[in-house]
Amino acid sequence: MELELLNLFLVLVVAWIGGSVATRVGYPSILGELIAGIIFGPALLQVLAPTETTTVLAEIGVLLMMLYIGMEIDFRELGKASWAGLLAAIGGFIVPFALGYYAVLGFGGSNLGALFVAIAVGVTSLATKSRILVDLKLLNTRIAHVLMAGALISDTLALIIFAGIISFTDAGSIEFLEILVVTGKAVLFFAVTGLLGIYVLPYLGKQLEKAGFTNRTLFFTIMLIIAIGFAELAELAGLHSILGAFIAGLFLRESIFNRKLSKELNKVFYDISIGFLAPIFFVTAGYHVTFDVFQNNLTLLIVILIVAVVGKIFGTALFYLPSGNGWREGITVGTGMNGRGAVEIVIAGIGLSLGFIDNEIFSILVFMAIFTTATVPVFLTWTTTWLRKRGELVLSSSEKKGILFLGAGPLSLYIAKKLNNKAPLSLIDSNIDNCVRANNLGLKCIQGNALKEETLMEAGGNEAGTFVSLTNNSEINVLAAQLASETMGIPNIYVSLTPSTEGANVELLDPIGASTIFAKKTDPYKWDYKLENKAFEEILTEITEHISSRDFLKQISQKEGDILPIFYENGEGELNIYHYGIELEPGYKVHYLK
Repeated sequence: MELELLNLFLVLVVAWIGGSVATRVGYPSILGELIAGIIFGPALLQVLAPTETTTVLAEIGVLLMMLYIGMEIDFRELGKASWAGLLAAIGGFIVPFALGYYAVLGFGGSNLGALFVAIAVGVTSLATKSRILVDLKLLNTRIAHVLMAGALISDTLALIIFAGIISFTDAGSIEFLEILVVTGKAVLFFAVTGLLGIYVLPYLGKQLEKAGFTNRTLFFTIMLIIAIGFAELAELAGLHSILGAFIAGLFLRESIFNRKLSKELNKVFYDISIGFLAPIFFVTAGYHVTFDVFQNNLTLLIVILIVAVVGKIFGTALFYLPSGNGWREGITVGTGMNGRGAVEIVIAGIGLSLGFIDNEIFSILVFMAIFTTATVPVFLTWTTTWLRKRGELVLSSSEKKGILFLGAGPLSLYIAKKLNNKAPLSLIDSNIDNCVRANNLGLKCIQGNALKEETLMEAGGNEAGTFVSLTNNSEINVLAAQLASETMGIPNIYVSLTPSTEGANVELLDPIGASTIFAKKTDPYKWDYKLENKAFEEILTEITEHISSRDFLKQISQKEGDILPIFYENGEGELNIYHYGIELEPGYKVHYLK
């Protein structure tokens, strides 16, 4: 076959443009890639057209993307959402699934077509949630964990149901014996892959490590072989290859290789799948969209959009009630789960290629994905603001309770001593004298370089739920915060920035969900000197109105000059580190130095 490089070049260019525009306005890149395929494909400008090359690359892209999605999922994280996350996932999937299925049947659609639409309506987008939660600074809330759990469970349910549909349609007719055979093959697939993933793959990893293999290229090749092998096992079981790749990713995540190598390989797979091959799939998926649906099936399109939005939001809220977290939080979670994305488009595309749905139904599903994803940041902003104003936006009770400080100067020690009884706490400092001083105060201090993963591990970074980067060097603070987020997965990160900072800006904190400690840039030298010489006063004041941490700081500074807010107490009297982005409520108390 001819490679048709010009066509491939143009596909990649429009994918990059569409993805870049989408991310700049706060939406996931796949949304821009889909729209680019619609605009430049057969539906409108007809600059691009399907080719054998892009078809093959798109199929490989889907496999590697599902592998990467699996590698990014940690089922242990679902424990953070607990019962509430499971309820949200079930309600957010079952209700829109049922409504979507009967809506298509009501318009004369086939059972198989209705099932594919129902699955697409029921799923939710993990990638969409992750980006929006970071942008809205919600990663440290209970809502964030519930949303992530809901996305993971609903996508997994969708893939299993989808695999079942493929398996049954391959059987031809539905008879008791054939049902047993189909079910048996599916169970055997999960059993075999489970045994391989739990026992064989970790053993393989240990043997390679003992043999001294450290070549990243070799491990990358091994991971590809495993992924393709699992995909082939899925095909042999009558399931779809994407389910095999997804499950391979789940097991490959579980520390088969050392942490550092796993992180590097994750980045490689991200670049190849999300950066190169998957955009080809989403652009070419846009080729199948037809605007005829606005003439021939406009009513069905409107019904599916209503079913998707209303079913997802109110289905989630309804099933969420037994969690005891309130119906308002249920609606908020529902608005966050409303966006669709990668998995939905992949399933719809496979349904189209197998002839279960036609171009018009596929177009409806693409328009639904675009519309519902566009509503997420708007609706989620409204509902979280609503909860925040009512004082019902709950911070997450993460399993990680530890607190890790970078820097053991006087200011760090002052804060650490106040928090020492709250949770396991440790500090890192390159200065031996600072560590000795900390140890003399009964605090655990590790001497070392916090820009090395080994030092973070030694200090208990893998068990830390909070990281405070508080040295006199802003650049070091930001780099250490990035490392703590990317390698340790620490959810709450507070960074000190100095007024003279040039290379480290607040913008660098947003991608990792970090916040500025003290809600302002500050000079640690000044406060170190005051604390060292006991030339300070700690003041406690009570909040009387709803106000942001930044506005309160401006308000109190106008009265008392340069102050340093250290802690705030919530309504339950819990002591928390003061930082940018907090919404203070009446009855809260703030501890500050002057």
